[in-house]
Amino acid sequence: MTGAPSRPVLRAGLTGGIASGKTTVAAFFEELGAYRIDADRIAHAVMEPGGAAYEAVVERFGRELLDASGRIRRSALAGIVFGDPVAREALNALTHPRVAEEIERRVLLYAAVGHSSIAIVDAALLVESGFYRSLDKLIVVRCSREAQLQRLLAREGMGPEEALARIESQAPLKAKLAVADYVIDTETTLRETRRQAERVHASLLQDFERTFGAPGAPPS
Repeated sequence: MTGAPSRPVLRAGLTGGIASGKTTVAAFFEELGAYRIDADRIAHAVMEPGGAAYEAVVERFGRELLDASGRIRRSALAGIVFGDPVAREALNALTHPRVAEEIERRVLLYAAVGHSSIAIVDAALLVESGFYRSLDKLIVVRCSREAQLQRLLAREGMGPEEALARIESQAPLKAKLAVADYVIDTETTLRETRRQAERVHASLLQDFERTFGAPGAPPS
């Protein structure tokens, strides 16, 4: 799709460390009416057979990653990249540009046919990839490292070494907080986490009006 969108949409990134509660917060924003783009799901899609990054990933990491149906075994790929920063950077270089293109396509399409003034780009690596710089606002979901570890250990099949490796494969929380416009703390009750999401959503609507004017208003 080409051309300018029919109306403006505020693009807000939503990120946080693994097991920080980002998915829960993203669901709250959806319930509040925001349009959610799940960038992590897009990243999986581009590595499916026929996807934009499939051939490049298979060429870089080998056909031994494929299952009997020709799909990339994500668990095997994760086992490689979480323990190898060079391999992780190579994978990101192959997938991030394709994911960014799809996010842009979806925002433009939604701007033409959607109803909300806010698009939430939900992605684990917004800061690591630098993609947050192309967005209007950044929301960081946070909890303590101890809470992350406990949540990961509670997941089926996740051991302490793997859990720590996954936490350490992402940018430190401090780096994410340094570029955040809004922070939501999930190391509290679910009700309080939702209240925080409601406050941030209200602030985003104000950000939209400051930037673009009242929703539905003619361009100045």
